[in-house]
Amino acid sequence: MMWMDRAQLKAVIAETIGTMLLVATVVGSGIMAEAVSGGNMGVALLGNTLATGAMLVVLITVFGPLSGAHFNPAVTLAFLVRKEITVGTACAFIVFQISGGMLGSWLAHIMFDLPVIQIAQNARSGLAQYFSEMIATSGLLMVIFGGIAYRPQAVPLLVGLYISAGYWFTASTSFANPAVTLARTFTDSFSGITPLDMPFFILAQLLAVLPITLLCAWLFAQENASE
Repeated sequence: MMWMDRAQLKAVIAETIGTMLLVATVVGSGIMAEAVSGGNMGVALLGNTLATGAMLVVLITVFGPLSGAHFNPAVTLAFLVRKEITVGTACAFIVFQISGGMLGSWLAHIMFDLPVIQIAQNARSGLAQYFSEMIATSGLLMVIFGGIAYRPQAVPLLVGLYISAGYWFTASTSFANPAVTLARTFTDSFSGITPLDMPFFILAQLLAVLPITLLCAWLFAQENASE
């Protein structure tokens, strides 16, 4: 990593650790919730929801000053479209987000004494689920850029609350993150998604990036200019 300066190195490490801990929370809380819920999928989903939303608030607060706390290739690409990061930075972030996500799945398996290498069997297919991912990602980007425009200090809480709500108002339980989606194909647990369904989730997520980023640039332009 000799081509990176100190700030860039800190940024990619923050993206790696942040995405790793996010996925470890999603997967680990799913394993725990399924184990203690007595077969009640609503209770299991609630446990998964609360842990993920809370962790997002923590991670964005802690790592935001270092990297912007993207932890999500869709978010990184949106910032690239806005010309707020360079192509090189975006590529580095995405590589490290994907790597961190994979580490997160394996970390969760180690903590729960499960086989480290797994392939998901949890099917999540259908147009309703794919459309849900497009909506979930669109909403996430609007929350981020609206928060930046109006209440920058509230962004960690806004994102945590949005994803918590997304678990319940979308048919897909709101993955809204290509790196997390990919990582979740490598856990055969409550939060997994089969390799067959994963590409369609990621495609739906990425399709939201350009139109919603452009919409947000127009929608929040006056507020940004006034600040």
